[in-house]
Amino acid sequence: MKVLAIDDQQLVLLPLQKRLAELGYEVKIETDATKGLELYESFSPDLVIVDINMPRISGLEVVKHIRVTKNAQTPIMVLSGDTKDKTITEGFELGINDYMKKPLSLNEISARVKRLIGAPEVQNTVETSNVMIQERCVGVVIPCYNEEERLLSEEFLSYIDKNSGYHLCFVNDGSKDKTLEVLKDLQKGREDFITVYDCEKNGGKAEAVRLGMLYMAKKEDLDYIGFLDADLSTDLADFDDLVKTIETSNFKIVSGSRISRMGANITKESARKVISMTINFIIRKILKMDFKDTQCGAKIFHKDVIEIAFGKKFVTQWIFDVEIFKRMSIHFGLKEAKAMLCEQPLKRWIHADGSKLSMKDSVKIVFQLGQIAWIYGGKKESKKETVHTQLKVV
Repeated sequence: MKVLAIDDQQLVLLPLQKRLAELGYEVKIETDATKGLELYESFSPDLVIVDINMPRISGLEVVKHIRVTKNAQTPIMVLSGDTKDKTITEGFELGINDYMKKPLSLNEISARVKRLIGAPEVQNTVETSNVMIQERCVGVVIPCYNEEERLLSEEFLSYIDKNSGYHLCFVNDGSKDKTLEVLKDLQKGREDFITVYDCEKNGGKAEAVRLGMLYMAKKEDLDYIGFLDADLSTDLADFDDLVKTIETSNFKIVSGSRISRMGANITKESARKVISMTINFIIRKILKMDFKDTQCGAKIFHKDVIEIAFGKKFVTQWIFDVEIFKRMSIHFGLKEAKAMLCEQPLKRWIHADGSKLSMKDSVKIVFQLGQIAWIYGGKKESKKETVHTQLKVV
């Protein structure tokens, strides 16, 4: 039994292909609808699974081609995040056999495929899958500097194996230990879900994040892109909550916030608390926004503001987050920028031993805030050419 799946998001297709192949189906996938129609001719599938919202050619046009142009009765299943009645009705009027709304489990998709075209002649016994096919695809940039001992590889691998729609981008920021080797091992066998960048020289966290964000923005199948600390002081489950907020709202940036409260596990060094309060007061004055915590290392961005936030090099190394929000207010105006930003309290944040930011660095932040106030204070950003750090894909 042959299945052809067409969707512009590869992160949706890959787990689907793997699951159906494990069950015994012969599966081919395509992210380009035009090439998908060509593959339909040569592959002669017993079932076509297609998304609705794709660039250039929509899923409904694929259905029309099969039903009207080719006058074929090949079973067609739609797998889409489009839940509008008009779209669903039009699909059935064109002759689709089933309409599956994302998110849904691979188990349900497999059961629907089996009901529609039957089981493969040779059926494989496989364990029940707990993977959900999501409506959105997310890129996550993780800056790494000398993380050989602290990188929680198993937690990252476990998460992307169980949660579809995620692509992790680890940026090695000129580490002097074996971080790059650890990252290459982490990537093996999961190249479609993990990218490793190697900055030949250490440029600091701000530049590592910036370069990673700009590169991930070039990937067409990603809807949102964010960044996360390598030590997972904010865990991936909390990060996913930020993603859920941005995909169900009109916010352009959702930022994690380490607000201590009942029901949350937020631990900080007591010495850091005092200076953090002082720094936060200054930040609120500079931004003219009532932020509780701009510096949490977990943020998610709508793809269309990446260039605005990360297009130019940052002035500071540690508090580039403040620069991001300042750039948003300069570009959109303060009132509109405030409506685009959301600060979301985390359920968990644990201060990790071996933090790269020392108390001495914390004091320097006050002076860096002065730089930001001076450079961004009521002025338009400079249009100087950006000097890029040497970077290569591993």
